[in-house]
Amino acid sequence: MTYLARTALSSLALCAALSSPALAQQNDDDTLIIALGSDVNTLDPHMTASVGTDLSVASHFYPALVIRGPDMKLQGEVATSWEAVDDLTWRFTLNPDAVFANGEPIDAEAVKANLERVTDPERQSRISSWFRVISEVNVIDATTIELKTETPSAALADQLSMFFLVPPAWAAENNPANEVSAGGRYILTERVPGSSITMEANPDYWGEEPPFQTVIFQIIPETAAQSAALRAGEVDFIEGFPVNEVELLSAEDGIEADAISSTRSAFLKINTFKPPMDNKLFRQALNYAVDKEAIAQSLYGGAAEVSACQWMTDDYFGFNADLEPYPYDPERAMELIAESGVDLSEPLTFEVPVGVYVQGEEASQVIAAMFEAVGVPTTLNEMSFGAFMEKHVPAKDLGQMAYLTYAWATLDADGILGLTEPGTAYDYWNNAEFGEYFNEGRSSTDPEVRMEAYRKATEVMCDDAPAVFLYAQPVTYALSDAVTWEARGDDWKRAWDFAPN
Repeated sequence: MTYLARTALSSLALCAALSSPALAQQNDDDTLIIALGSDVNTLDPHMTASVGTDLSVASHFYPALVIRGPDMKLQGEVATSWEAVDDLTWRFTLNPDAVFANGEPIDAEAVKANLERVTDPERQSRISSWFRVISEVNVIDATTIELKTETPSAALADQLSMFFLVPPAWAAENNPANEVSAGGRYILTERVPGSSITMEANPDYWGEEPPFQTVIFQIIPETAAQSAALRAGEVDFIEGFPVNEVELLSAEDGIEADAISSTRSAFLKINTFKPPMDNKLFRQALNYAVDKEAIAQSLYGGAAEVSACQWMTDDYFGFNADLEPYPYDPERAMELIAESGVDLSEPLTFEVPVGVYVQGEEASQVIAAMFEAVGVPTTLNEMSFGAFMEKHVPAKDLGQMAYLTYAWATLDADGILGLTEPGTAYDYWNNAEFGEYFNEGRSSTDPEVRMEAYRKATEVMCDDAPAVFLYAQPVTYALSDAVTWEARGDDWKRAWDFAPN
């Protein structure tokens, strides 16, 4: 199916082909191969919030009540309709034909069981905080379910677009982290950890027929190897390569490449629980020390937009248009460092996950040099994304700072700011004032009340600087002329957004 390049494989592509059965196979019109920069951390959709890898793959196996389409609008999947009955009640009507591959019905009882599973404190689900607002789940009948909330939750339906349903009885007896029993468009046929994930169309799928019979997520950590594989016709789609390669790839016969704006913001996450990062003046100094505009221009060719002192882009409800970036002012940075009195006799730990963020490794090196220029020594510690996430969440042992990006599929401050809500698994700040404004915003259905609360929350965040705010990471992508793709800037990689040419 993929474009067959006329030139010989480059050495990188050849190595990939020889090491992977999926890359070595002959493709046809019924097969789509998507390159991933890192392997999934888990197949359990209730134990991850990583859209670009884990949840993108899981969405092929497991359905959600609603999903977000390439046009950024909600679409029904299991749910045929949904509405806010009142300020504290959401009602969903379900497709009566929906069924898991093992025969379990995808009905209101299954939805309730999944919500109970994800909010079970003993399970320690990484996404449990998304649904703490739900106080009661009422099964009206097999195809109708009502979710009661403790406080108004205007973004609940949007949040459910990231919540995938597993077969309850099966999940109770098996380990969904490494096993799959599907209910969505595809069934897992083979997983080679670190290499590939292969799936076939679910013959019993109750929705629209998927566009490809076979879908392969091919793990290729190096962007150069991904580009070589695309040129060689061994994959159909790559994403996340350096911006300067867009023009080079576009010049190739049979390849389309582009860079588009995204909903994902890059920043240095600061672990305020580790000295000297607990010092506000020092955190502000780090923001002044980084020339964000220079990085956006030199590394990203102007395709990255400098963040307005927050990790939301203007795509999000709750974006604060009144905030401005910290200006590049190394002299001010050095003044604040001196005023802070922090001990810089030892280098700061600067962690960088590799193969997952667009030019994240390069940007981190540039930023480290800018810190060095104002007297802040750092030690860059590169690691796999899986190892990074293990430190970040379960171990709660993030370095003093780390290169990270955030996006949230709901496109609402309710979701993305929730990653800094005091007490959550992802929070390394624990700011009570921020938490108060955040909860005020998420607990109202009045848009004006919500916007004002999120304005105050983002002002607190900007001033207290629990991060070095950088820029919105662009989406770079390239695909073979054998397929088309409805380009989207929100990280989802789904086979049904593609079509054979």
